[in-house]
Amino acid sequence: MAEGLITPDELRRIADEKEMERAREALEKKRKVQDEQHHLRDAFMSQELHPEVFERVSRVVKSAAERGEHEVMALRFPSAYCTDGGRAINNYEANWPETLTGFAKRAHEFWQKELQPRGYKVRAQILDFPGGVPGDVGIFLKW
Repeated sequence: MAEGLITPDELRRIADEKEMERAREALEKKRKVQDEQHHLRDAFMSQELHPEVFERVSRVVKSAAERGEHEVMALRFPSAYCTDGGRAINNYEANWPETLTGFAKRAHEFWQKELQPRGYKVRAQILDFPGGVPGDVGIFLKW
C-alpha cells in the first residue's frame, strides 16, 4: 500500500480552498476598485474651481497657442457622470451641457459667465468606447 499518498478527496479539498482564496482576493480587489471609483466620483461632484482659475487658464491657453494649437482639453471625466451617460454628447445634441453634473457643470457655468463673452468656445466629445459604450468625456476650450 502507498501510505502517505494524498487522496483524491484531499486534493479536491486543497483545490477548493485555493479556488475560494482566489475568489476572496478577486472580490476584495473589486471592492477596492469600487471604493476608489466612489471616492473619485465624490471628489468630482464636490470639487470647486480653483481660486486662481483665470491665471491657470491664461497660462494653459497661451502655452497651447505658442505651440500653434487652437484648443486644449480642459477636462476629462467618465461619461457615467453625465445624467444620460454621455448620450447627448455622443450624438452632438445642442443640449449636452444640461447633462453635466458636479465639477463639469461648474466649469461649464464658468465658461458661460467668464470665457464665452471673451470669445472662447467650448466643445465636448466622447474620447473612447470601452466595450462599445461611451467612456470618458473630453471638454475642450477653443479660441
